[in-house]
Amino acid sequence: MQDVTIYHNPACGTSRNTLALLIHAGFEPTVIEYLKTPPSKETLRSMIAKMKVPVRELLREKGTPYHELKLDLLTWSDEELIDFMLAYPILMNRPIVITELGVKLCRPSEKVLSLLPIAHIEPFMKEDGEVLYDTGVRDRP
Repeated sequence: MQDVTIYHNPACGTSRNTLALLIHAGFEPTVIEYLKTPPSKETLRSMIAKMKVPVRELLREKGTPYHELKLDLLTWSDEELIDFMLAYPILMNRPIVITELGVKLCRPSEKVLSLLPIAHIEPFMKEDGEVLYDTGVRDRP
């Protein structure tokens, strides 16, 4: 079975749905509750580089000290933003999933499908009752 890691926040519905979808697809992911165990600076840098996204794309505003820290100012460097995410892990958007096929911020949760080395999964019901039908079409990272 392929190694799968999820940076997870159990209080987040999208994160719970992504974890449940991984399990539904037959994976036993390593679950890292990043609020309790934040990634190292090197790991966070590596994940961002592999996602090929700007650092700001990983910042979460809602329910965080984003505005109090004035992180909307464009004067912060990427390194400073990473330091803020390490000091305040709640600033890191989630869930982030890592597989051999890549690293991705899985918002919405069905984005995780592009990281799975399987052709198809059975229909999956999210917490809100929405049914996810796997079309088999994958947007690989």
